[in-house]
Amino acid sequence: MPIISHYKLLDYVWLALMAMTITSALIAESTRPNLLVTLIIAVTVALKGLLVASRFMELHNAHPYIRRSVNLYFYLLPLLIVIVYLFPEFLAELTTW
Repeated sequence: MPIISHYKLLDYVWLALMAMTITSALIAESTRPNLLVTLIIAVTVALKGLLVASRFMELHNAHPYIRRSVNLYFYLLPLLIVIVYLFPEFLAELTTW
């Protein structure tokens, strides 16, 4: 079984990122917001972020604190997207004077 070169792998990752971007944009523009669409978009955000961070930012060479912080961001951001969808009125009350 042949091993994929590093550059060929980056090409495949880039194609996957483009496919996820186009797919999530089409989903977001063609349907009404609901929990399933929000979850799909949130998971896509997480996957894209983790792919970019691991493959293009080369975080495997970074200090563990930096690597964990960046990865944590891509777990928390999708969670916040879902929370904002589920509790918009409550969050609006929290952010208004």
